[in-house]
Amino acid sequence: MEARIDGHTQLFGLFGSPVGHSGSPVMYNYTFARLGINAAYLAFDVQIDQLPDVVQAVRTLNIGGFNVTMPCKTAIAQYLDELSPAAELIGACNTVVVKDGKLIGNNTDGVGFVHNLHENGVDIKGKKIVLLGAGGAATAIACQAALDGAAEVAIFNRKDEFYANAEKTVEKITAADLSCKVSVTDLADEEALKAAIAQTDILVNATKVGMAPLDGQSLIKKEYLRSDLVVADTVYNPKDTQMILDAKEAGCKAAVGGIGMLLWQGVAAFKLFTGKDMPHEEVFEKFFA
Repeated sequence: MEARIDGHTQLFGLFGSPVGHSGSPVMYNYTFARLGINAAYLAFDVQIDQLPDVVQAVRTLNIGGFNVTMPCKTAIAQYLDELSPAAELIGACNTVVVKDGKLIGNNTDGVGFVHNLHENGVDIKGKKIVLLGAGGAATAIACQAALDGAAEVAIFNRKDEFYANAEKTVEKITAADLSCKVSVTDLADEEALKAAIAQTDILVNATKVGMAPLDGQSLIKKEYLRSDLVVADTVYNPKDTQMILDAKEAGCKAAVGGIGMLLWQGVAAFKLFTGKDMPHEEVFEKFFA
């Protein structure tokens, strides 16, 4: 990469904390080099209270754009000039593009999830979705599904600190008049969960259950799964969570792991940054396979 750095190199970055584990720098820098783009991507450990200074630095240094990870996704929105429809509805940004001096916030998490489903032969338009979780990923998926024409999103979450977030998501989607029925129910209500899954087309886990130290666990009993059900997970490590393994064993219509969502949200962000298409098949084989 060093041979490409000169006085015209455009800087992009990742802001959040922690960021030392992120695979974004290697993925973006590889793609910049692969496509001959004079740019570099770095990760910066940033806390929420530092965001005003960070945004000012972005403006001053003419940085081309940046990704945002936890805990800054929601807080960053108030410092931006514009928000995409998805980012405004979700209330959080993971990708910010600088255009004509304006900082424009986007959210590609939901786009990445929906695209991952499409790559696995699943269309969400007109479908009923049961969504487990109410954190950032779940909110992005619920809002993007509503924007893309899902008929219903039934959110299930324990009555913890995220439950109020789910209630706000229901309010926002309902107020947006997107012709998508949306609700939230306590995940502890086993009968309601069982009944909802029996009537749904797509079951999605957007919680941390399935990743270490909760690997080997699933929120869903095997007997709730059936052959015409699509099962999807946002967890990508391990690639096949217990819920995905159960779905495969049950012969579900599709069992979609989270690694594709990770790839496709990055592909969407790269397009926003550069206007170019990431060579996704090559990138997947190199960094995600």
